Amino acid sequence: MSDTVITRFAPSPTGFLHIGGARTALFNWLYAHAKGGKMLLRIEDTDRQRSTPEAIEAIIDGLTWLGIDWTGDTIYQFARAGRHREAVEQMLAAGHAYPCYATAAELEEMRETARKEGRAPRYDGRWRDRDPAEAPAGAKPAIRLKAPTEGETVIDDLVQGRVVFQNKELDDLVLLRSDGTPTYMLSVVVDDHDMGVTNIIRGDDHLTNAARQTQIYRALGWEVPTMAHIPLIHGSDGAKLSKRHGALGVDAYRAMGYLPAALRNYLVRLGWSHGDQEIFSTEEMITHFDLDRVGRSPARFDFAKLENINGHYMRATPDAELLAAIDQLLPHLPNGAAIADALTPERRRQLLAAMPGLKERAKTLVELIDSAGYIVKQRPLDMEDKAKALLTDDARALLASAHDALAATPDWTAAGTEAAVRTVAEAKGVKLGAIAQPLRAAMTGRTTSPGIFDVLAVLGRDESLARIADQANAARAA
Repeated sequence: MSDTVITRFAPSPTGFLHIGGARTALFNWLYAHAKGGKMLLRIEDTDRQRSTPEAIEAIIDGLTWLGIDWTGDTIYQFARAGRHREAVEQMLAAGHAYPCYATAAELEEMRETARKEGRAPRYDGRWRDRDPAEAPAGAKPAIRLKAPTEGETVIDDLVQGRVVFQNKELDDLVLLRSDGTPTYMLSVVVDDHDMGVTNIIRGDDHLTNAARQTQIYRALGWEVPTMAHIPLIHGSDGAKLSKRHGALGVDAYRAMGYLPAALRNYLVRLGWSHGDQEIFSTEEMITHFDLDRVGRSPARFDFAKLENINGHYMRATPDAELLAAIDQLLPHLPNGAAIADALTPERRRQLLAAMPGLKERAKTLVELIDSAGYIVKQRPLDMEDKAKALLTDDARALLASAHDALAATPDWTAAGTEAAVRTVAEAKGVKLGAIAQPLRAAMTGRTTSPGIFDVLAVLGRDESLARIADQANAARAA
């Protein structure tokens, strides 16, 4: 086996790249980079009914968005079926595999008997030492592994420790189906061997597979890669991860407005730790990552923690980079095309000017876009019901006075506009909020927004005065 560490990520393209798969890919990527090795990508597309080009595209797109790359060309498992059959011929010739002519009815009978006796269903080995000449005429056999029946198969796992399987509990698994198609168990072993994989890092739901695959490696006379089976991700309540917990595709997290660097940081801490450190640059992850820091207990997915980490990354991201991230996000939002159309060069300049205030308050890009909605709105503004309720006749009259004072102010900054409005409030004998809240409704159509004087500064004199006039004139017209 090569001295260079070679890991692989091997998803089945039967759906999106889910969050557990993304973490597995990240751990493989980090381990390879930490050891000066490389990670390969293999698409396990042998299930022809469920594998789709769209799923393959979604997986590759998800990895690319997350910033996880791989070495060399992507390997497609189905295309290697001939090589998988070749390996079976090798096992047959060495006496480590045999043809099995058991019928579907016989196999069902074995399963039924096992159920009645309260044990796991296992093939009973009826064709293991039988002469193929006894086979029914014209029957096509499956090819099974002649697995050891005594002793034990041991996995020295880098996360789980020493895991022992009694060979009498493992039956002779099928390598080739009767139609000649290779099984998953066989294909994985042959592909990992041919790709030179030295380290297999995957979910601990594959632990039993590890024992069976180890037996195939030995039947072929090949060295078994080092294995590490990482605990699965559970929901915050400790139950198996489901959609309500966050078992979504990576594409869904992108559409919810998370930054790839933040999601990477969150995922690396699901099951791995380096002291009490929570925030890691990519370089720090690579420097510190090793499998001896991966725990054996399931990690718990926590949306609140993910949001907090994402908020940290948003505040730390330069404004121009956040604007570029918004551009990349818009095609994935239901109303993204309309927002993109409304972002004229002038509106983009305003959005960039507003970014320092916006990113302090928002936990996601979607929240940020929502808070910035006032920038792309067209006059006359559509109003939320709560905002309309603020615009009483008295409030509109105050807006008319504020409009006149603002029109006369030479200093159109947040501080300058605030000073002008405070002067009006004092002259009218009202608190600042009595004008600021209707002003917010007039400027944004909502009751919540970034600081209202920041909003005035961002939108500029002409647009701001026009929006205020739209509401103040309603009072004058009355």
